[in-house]
Amino acid sequence: MELTPEDVLEAQKLLTGRVIRTPLLPSAFLSRKLGTPFHLKMETMQPTGAFKLRGATNASLNLPDGTHTVTCCSTGNHGRAVAYAARQLGLKAVICMSSLVPQAKIDGIRAHGADIRIVGTSQDDALAECRRLTSQPGFAEISPFDDPHVISGQGTIGLEILDDAPEIETLLVPLSGGGLAAGVALAAKAIKPGIQVIGLTMDRGAAMKASIDAGTPVEVPEVVSLADSLGGGIGLDNKLSFNICRDLLDDIILVGEEEIYQAMQLLYFEEAIVAEGACVVGIAGCLAGKLPGLKGPVATIITGRNVDMNQFTRVVTGKDIRLGDYHLKRSSYVA
Repeated sequence: MELTPEDVLEAQKLLTGRVIRTPLLPSAFLSRKLGTPFHLKMETMQPTGAFKLRGATNASLNLPDGTHTVTCCSTGNHGRAVAYAARQLGLKAVICMSSLVPQAKIDGIRAHGADIRIVGTSQDDALAECRRLTSQPGFAEISPFDDPHVISGQGTIGLEILDDAPEIETLLVPLSGGGLAAGVALAAKAIKPGIQVIGLTMDRGAAMKASIDAGTPVEVPEVVSLADSLGGGIGLDNKLSFNICRDLLDDIILVGEEEIYQAMQLLYFEEAIVAEGACVVGIAGCLAGKLPGLKGPVATIITGRNVDMNQFTRVVTGKDIRLGDYHLKRSSYVA
């Protein structure tokens, strides 16, 4: 199936009144620091705390006839969104997750009435269980990224950003399986062909970056990260998000755990925003000087707030963080 900008416009119609049209807020601090107007798209304000509700709701409204149970694999936010959307529509939800997913995110999904399956140590393991479930009658999978309705649902963020601030020249988009980046790029470049859309992700376990470099979807080792929402593969049978990201993203930038740590601190102390590590990769790339010649005005998407608060507290108070076998040394915030 080939996605078009019209699919994003259709998603926008369906989602009106079902998800929040989130504000686009100027950041005075980042604008001064980076020397160009800088805006934050506040997807943390969705009822489930993250942008994923857009794609999950759009997909849930387009399920095959006879569906009684939806299932997915998730690193947290997508599972929460699918569980929420399913409950709104009177459907059951079974969410498959790996053992790397933080307990706070598991608890958040369970609170929306979903059944949880913890399977293996990677998203690929969770996906295998999800596919097993969908072989049963009445079950339907909602992919976290490689689904036309998910991608078009996420793309409504791009429509809203350019509706609120048509002067934006660069969009910095957190990149994982590519559902968000593909949707936003598809929508934004249809409206403003010259706009730059740059994907940003952590430098350990960056599956989409590795796949685009290889010219085909590949597997990468999955590791613990402050940007845990960006973990997981893109699927070796990826049909949509890989091609769109390859064709429409202007660049992909990798950021380190220390850079994510510092950007989380900045967003908290300067903007009073509680955000996941995955949200701040755009800010991290800017602060680390990895986007020279950045064209402004700029916007980035603050994708979610469903963070482990114990870990978040350690970050903003400058404590050491253990990420599997990776040790992040303490670093107090300096403006």
